[in-house]
Amino acid sequence: MAKYAELIPNFLKFVKINTRSDPNSDTIPSSSNQVEFIKMLEQMLTNLSLSNVHINKQSGYVYATLESNVDKQVPAVGFISHVDTAAFNAENISPKIIENYDGKSVINLDDKGEYQLDPAVFPSLKKYAGQTLITTDGSTLLGADDKSGVAEIISMITYFKDHPDLKHGTIKIGFGPDEEIGTGADHFDVDDFGADIAYTVDGGPLGDLNYETFNAAAAKVTVTGTDVHPAEAKGIMVNAIQVAMDFHDQLPTYDRPEKTSGRQGFFHIDSFSGSVDHSELTYIIRDHDRDRFEARKRLFTGIADQMNRDFGVDRVKVELKDQYYNMGEVVAKDPTVVKVAEQAMENVGVTPNIFPVRGGTDGSKISYMGLPTPNIFAGGENMHGRFEYVSEETMEKAVDVIVEIAKLYAEK
Repeated sequence: MAKYAELIPNFLKFVKINTRSDPNSDTIPSSSNQVEFIKMLEQMLTNLSLSNVHINKQSGYVYATLESNVDKQVPAVGFISHVDTAAFNAENISPKIIENYDGKSVINLDDKGEYQLDPAVFPSLKKYAGQTLITTDGSTLLGADDKSGVAEIISMITYFKDHPDLKHGTIKIGFGPDEEIGTGADHFDVDDFGADIAYTVDGGPLGDLNYETFNAAAAKVTVTGTDVHPAEAKGIMVNAIQVAMDFHDQLPTYDRPEKTSGRQGFFHIDSFSGSVDHSELTYIIRDHDRDRFEARKRLFTGIADQMNRDFGVDRVKVELKDQYYNMGEVVAKDPTVVKVAEQAMENVGVTPNIFPVRGGTDGSKISYMGLPTPNIFAGGENMHGRFEYVSEETMEKAVDVIVEIAKLYAEK
């Protein structure tokens, strides 16, 4: 019998429920299916006889507490995962289970073999020889980001409930919406959650441990043109499409996602639309270093300012909005939260893989609310698309790690 008997059945149940978030919604959560899923989790947590199970109206998170069973004061540790999935088809998800994968064969996701997991394309497959993989059928994403984390946290709680002799302090649980659209943690209620330190269980492969993220901003560039007939255009027409292209061309050529790695930042254009009369571009701006991040924003707005001076009127409008900041600045003040996670991994035979995330997590925002929240692996590979998969063995190790983290804090 598996150590965490309910882990995979829960995961398979969870991923079959469409919980895709909606970036065009102004509700919290952004989609009704997330609301229903969170209510289902609320009932599951209640059935586990946890205390203070409730849905926070401000954030849409469901919170719950496993009470301490030690007779001394120890830090309350929180574990957080998100329920929504990314912007890819999440309807009628049909997971496939590949047992004892050999680490070299091509996996046909669909019956026609149109979509394949090929080690030549996805070399990460080679490290999973002898393991059981859960994949998509090629028509949807899987949803391991982050329903693997949700299932793992529930398995941790179940394990402690089934083994009352294992010592742990107060454990706080939080399952929330809308991480994939970047708004989920905006309304996170730290006081209601009640943890002293926390971890998001939302990372990738075995051993991943992240406490450095990008500093992030979103930008929208709007260009107002003057549209006249091309035959009479000289000295009169201002083509908003061309102006938008001229704006983009003044950004550094090599500061793009496809040309950067590690701690290198970038400007990323992710949409461009318009006409001669009016054009719009949207960007994301990223950098791990706060000073360079601020310099990037100044460069961005400075290009628009100079173009407007050249035109003599304000034709180029820039709207900038900071999204999140590098949680490393917070964690560095007291790295204990990371050292405990490292020790927990080593105790259960996992080699920590610490690296700066080229993105962000809910922990990026929550850390700046006063609750240090690094990110632990949940197991997913190739997330956000049809080639997503996860290893059962990695998911089990993720539960081992968070169980061990709770045990270590009980010893403090």
